[in-house]
Amino acid sequence: MSNLIWYWHYRLKSRRQLNARTARREFEGLLLRDAEGGHACIHPWPELGDPTLQKCLADLAGARRWPIVRRALRCLEMDGAARSVEDSLFDELEVPESHATLAGCDENEVATAVAAGFKVAKLKCGASPSAELAFLERMAATHPGLRWRLDFNETGDAGDLADRIGGLPAEVRGKIDFLEDPCAFSEAKWNGLHRATRLKLAVDREAGPHREAAQVTVIKPAVDEPWLLAEAAAGRGQQVVVTGYMDHPFGQAFAAWEAGRLALQFPGLVGVCGLQTHHLFEPDAFTEALGPWTPEFHAPAGKGLGFDDLLKELPWKRVP
Repeated sequence: MSNLIWYWHYRLKSRRQLNARTARREFEGLLLRDAEGGHACIHPWPELGDPTLQKCLADLAGARRWPIVRRALRCLEMDGAARSVEDSLFDELEVPESHATLAGCDENEVATAVAAGFKVAKLKCGASPSAELAFLERMAATHPGLRWRLDFNETGDAGDLADRIGGLPAEVRGKIDFLEDPCAFSEAKWNGLHRATRLKLAVDREAGPHREAAQVTVIKPAVDEPWLLAEAAAGRGQQVVVTGYMDHPFGQAFAAWEAGRLALQFPGLVGVCGLQTHHLFEPDAFTEALGPWTPEFHAPAGKGLGFDDLLKELPWKRVP
């Protein structure tokens, strides 16, 4: 019942532009709490097809038809169940390592990531492909041990990308792990791009059981049902990468828990994930609870998904 759910309206400030789809630097979302003691996060990205925050709040009080709302309710359920027996959901769970998410072409940030132990970097692309691929060339020479994932958020053109990638030196192309959402999904275009570049393609926003032109399925527990997509990916011989939603640290913890569960249930299916994005935002008590930016996920202390003391202090309001 909606009158048994409370919310806290938060605002995150990013250190820089986060992707090619938005110039926003402030991001709003909701933390939720229910009568059973469960907690969850709703952090919509309208630029990527999500409903607005107000629509999410209205849906939470009514039909609950949006995937992002239904997934938050699932998080409430699982977090509450663990808290009721005073367990951490991370007890005896091994969370996969993460790539370093880079929001822009920043050489110092790459150096920091390498020093922190990251072996894989994910570069948000699409704003300026020429500059981004030139940056990739420089970084491939400076940090030869680093592999790269290029995320275009469906902003690219398949033919243009095939030409640009084809123009890269072979040793640079060999360091590209995959291209994520290089352009709007099309079986024909994606198959052609894969043949032209010989690179793996990762599908994110259009991830589903029928998407066979991709070699990697990206699962975002904030909006996706992980089990169904993982089963479909396993059946197609695809790799799975679980990522957060560039959302609140509580949402990151939920994604990390789901990643650990999938890795346990599907041995060998889940690769290096993307569960560390708190460094992209200005620090606060919640980001500090996740610890330093490293490939390893640092589970926050507490029951369920953690953050007990911080959650208790929030000025909760009842969902209308």
